[in-house]
Amino acid sequence: MSTRHRPAALPTRRLAPLSFLLLAAASCAHAGESAAPLTAEVPADDPLSATVSVSSQYVSRGIRQTWGGPAAMASVDYAHPSGWSAGTSVINVSDKFIESGTVEWDLYGGYSGSAGAVGWSAMVYWYKYPGARISATNTSFDYGELSAGVTWKSLYARYNYTFSRDFFGIANARGTGYLDVGADQALTRSLTLNLHAGDGRVAGSGNGIWDWRDLKAGLTHKLEDGWTVALNYTRAIGGTGIYNSYTTGVPRPDGRLAVANVARRAVVLSLTRKF
Repeated sequence: MSTRHRPAALPTRRLAPLSFLLLAAASCAHAGESAAPLTAEVPADDPLSATVSVSSQYVSRGIRQTWGGPAAMASVDYAHPSGWSAGTSVINVSDKFIESGTVEWDLYGGYSGSAGAVGWSAMVYWYKYPGARISATNTSFDYGELSAGVTWKSLYARYNYTFSRDFFGIANARGTGYLDVGADQALTRSLTLNLHAGDGRVAGSGNGIWDWRDLKAGLTHKLEDGWTVALNYTRAIGGTGIYNSYTTGVPRPDGRLAVANVARRAVVLSLTRKF
């Protein structure tokens, strides 16, 4: 999800697996959205920064990518005062959710600026899942997105467009779009209310079964020395219910299939440190 990111996979020989994405680090996919940030922060003194985070699970765009297990993330970012930025991040995922995949590696860069209370951004993302591939179709999970966003005071809206041929294991899905709207409203000097609603439409003939929507509400509390703690409530709603009994279709060593509702409600606690 940059980010970023709902999950998806194509049907296999055994079962029609249910699955997509990720993206972004509002209060950390670590807190519930994705490893890759949506826009770059204007640097204070040093344009180079690093971030590490641990969370109770990794939920991206409403979808559970660590199968309910804990997650750890690390990122390095460069933000030039002119508005240009680039960075990379890594976070663990579950091979029960992504066939033969255990890591999500994000690369991103772009430009952001502002005029008064209005801000804007234009970013490009590449999401890579080393070794992950759907065996039944030989389709890679890697994909790329273009993102355009605008902010006004505490409100924001952003649209991500898939420019790669495939999208998170879904073949011939160029043109997939994800609309992200929400608000990050300061309640006190250290406490922020985070609200988000997302709508994902998967392009391509027959791929609409993977369409989904998701919601998130949470609180982010800034601590001293660069520490941040966040608590988020998330859930996703599949357009066809296909996410309610998700499986890659690949049996475990004991011969059984791992099946779970990857869209169901989740409460995610995260702790983040920025250097």
